[in-house]
Amino acid sequence: MDNEKNEDSRVLDIVSLYPNDMNIYGDTGNVKTMELRARLYGYEPRIHAYNVGDAWPEHVDLILGGGGQDKGQAVISEDLFAHADILHTLAEEGVPMLLICGMYQLFGEYFETVEGQRLPGINVLNVHTVGQDTRMIGNLVETTAECGAIVGYENHSGQTIVNSNETQPWAEVHAEGTGNNGTDYTEGARKYNVIGTYMHGSVLPKNPQLADFLLKKAAEHRYGTFEPRSSAQQLAQLEKLNALAKAAFEVASKRPR
Repeated sequence: MDNEKNEDSRVLDIVSLYPNDMNIYGDTGNVKTMELRARLYGYEPRIHAYNVGDAWPEHVDLILGGGGQDKGQAVISEDLFAHADILHTLAEEGVPMLLICGMYQLFGEYFETVEGQRLPGINVLNVHTVGQDTRMIGNLVETTAECGAIVGYENHSGQTIVNSNETQPWAEVHAEGTGNNGTDYTEGARKYNVIGTYMHGSVLPKNPQLADFLLKKAAEHRYGTFEPRSSAQQLAQLEKLNALAKAAFEVASKRPR
């Protein structure tokens, strides 16, 4: 999509995807984190809460999608498919997206229920998910190439398989029974700047390095480069937030599964 590049405006258009139906574990905290950190870096975040039937935003620099129950996924499915071409185009243009749990599954090729019913996804990510009777649930620390160690909380029964070289696992986990499927020591998936993950938490407040990775990609998409313009007061607030996040990370990473 053709985004304007007025460098004086410093606007970043952030889309919260289906917050009415896909926000089961406080994933709206990710939106709040991105909004605050964008402001502290001297940008003007413009938040678009996109729900079923709304007008699609004219400009999109970042998409955040949360997790939801089966009912929520059913509610949004038709509308999501109606916007599949737009979402594919944005992904190919390098727009960063963070997709949590159920949204991660919907952006894949398909989800097969425990009963064997196959529900198609929009196929942005080359992954598929098969439902299981046993849930993978608990605190989790994973290792990523881009952002180092990330802490979060997984809660899913679907086992996800990454299917091609075009889509790569997002992270490595270090114990069986965790991550994408409990067996191959992977978690999440990445294609272009689209990241799918099972990490709830919400994940971004405790992992500012991931938030800043997404923010950098969003600014590069809109303006060609990421140029922080933080005042001394904003820098001090960023340092305080990062210190709080580090403390939260240390506590969360030591919790029993």
